[in-house]
Amino acid sequence: MKLTPIFVTAITLALATSASAQTLTIATVNNGDMVRMQALSPEFTKATGIELNWVVLEENTLRQNVTTDIATNGGQYDVMTIGTYEAPIWAKQGWLVPLDGLSADAGYDVNDILPPIRAGLSYEDKLYAAPFYGESSFIMYRKDLMEKAGLTMPDAPTWEFIGQAARAMTDRANDINGICLRGKAGWGENMAFLTAMSNSFGASWFDENWKPQFDQPEWKNTLDTYLSLMADAGPAGASSNGFNENLTLFQQGKCGMWIDATVAASFVTNPKDSTVADKVGFTLAPDNGLGKRGNWLWAWSLAIPKSSQNAEAAEKFINWATNKDYLATVAAADGWANVPPGTRSSLYANADYQAAAPFAKMTLDSINSADPAHPTVKPVPYTGVQFVAIPEFAGIATNVGQLFSAALAGQMTGDAALAQAQEATTRDMTRAGYIK
Repeated sequence: MKLTPIFVTAITLALATSASAQTLTIATVNNGDMVRMQALSPEFTKATGIELNWVVLEENTLRQNVTTDIATNGGQYDVMTIGTYEAPIWAKQGWLVPLDGLSADAGYDVNDILPPIRAGLSYEDKLYAAPFYGESSFIMYRKDLMEKAGLTMPDAPTWEFIGQAARAMTDRANDINGICLRGKAGWGENMAFLTAMSNSFGASWFDENWKPQFDQPEWKNTLDTYLSLMADAGPAGASSNGFNENLTLFQQGKCGMWIDATVAASFVTNPKDSTVADKVGFTLAPDNGLGKRGNWLWAWSLAIPKSSQNAEAAEKFINWATNKDYLATVAAADGWANVPPGTRSSLYANADYQAAAPFAKMTLDSINSADPAHPTVKPVPYTGVQFVAIPEFAGIATNVGQLFSAALAGQMTGDAALAQAQEATTRDMTRAGYIK
């Protein structure tokens, strides 16, 4: 059969398109901002021709999968969603591609990234992950329930006040819990909250000689306060609740207070999703008068593993998803209040954002007040607010998180959980060579 010139041209074009088409596999977390990014991503494919294969996972599963893949050079993903814990550690190991292409020439303003966030994602002054959103943590609370309890939320509350308010706002008959806190086991789930909380109680993971501190009174005070508060004012089944589960409870009107990531603010004040959108107030994370508040510092960020065969295309996607233009894209689709927060100085200078986001200043103040270089009351040999910036931490804190979650579920006492945490962490740190 003789092919016509038009038909030959069509075949040639099809083959050329097939040969040049690229597909990126992106691993990300199932948080709301990432789900929105996935929904908007056809715009990137339309502009570039690069197809996207999404792997959207629950937080603990994501951490496990990407850690296994990058440590084994598996090459399963072209873009990974990681955070301020992994970025500098993995960069030091040589596991990540430096994002040198994110420059003014590429239409990317690196200097606009908030300094604490940029520092947390850099190694030797090079950026290895670009922040999709940044966060600290603060208190979200029901103003109507606080008023009904006859209380006024202070601008800088103490843990004592939070305990009093949580118990006063609890109304079991109407399925209202005075407070919702993370209980799901995981180094980035319950241990993110409890580590930040412990800082405000004067506790630390390790002393200056890397000896674990779970046998000290500061950690006992932290865990006892947490367990008592959750028993008196927390939801049933709290040991299974992480960020997303507590977000749902708060949106459904079942939490008087929720201490968690500042990024949640746009979701609890969005009337499309939240039944209490017009009743929410915000204030700083609690303290105990020791000079440290129970707030953390984190950025969910996009990075390229060295094992990717599509690094150039992956960097194009990261440019699209984390630059200023993306914020404007989200604003056009869903309003300024719903853009990914906590990454860029220009966002907090934007009058439209300030007008739409009543939580903007509190978010920025919380981010700027977190101090990874001096996270605790007493001197410590590590950096990191809600984590310890050593490679072994993820495994160690996962084990401790399981113990503390079991205590919350009533499967052991708090004292037993602390004793086992002390024993296991001492063993692991000795094996790793930190304790001589």
